[in-house]
Amino acid sequence: VCAAVPLKDMKLLDVKLGQLPTWLAMRDFTPGGIAGALRRGYDRYYNKYINVRKGGLGGISMVLAGYVVVSYIWSYSHL
Repeated sequence: VCAAVPLKDMKLLDVKLGQLPTWLAMRDFTPGGIAGALRRGYDRYYNKYINVRKGGLGGISMVLAGYVVVSYIWSYSHL
């Protein structure tokens, strides 16, 4: 028997469209909450792509590609 997960603890992908406004209202949009969300995202990325037993170039390549895109946007702001 699968126990029902409270709406507050559900992931965004598991939320139904009708529940979305309620789910968003339960989020923590304070500076501390946003910093915590960014930290969790960084930790998840780091543990998935960088901190692995058998390393590869995937994670570092994504960071470099992101840097190239951001620097291109900054250099060519008229586009």
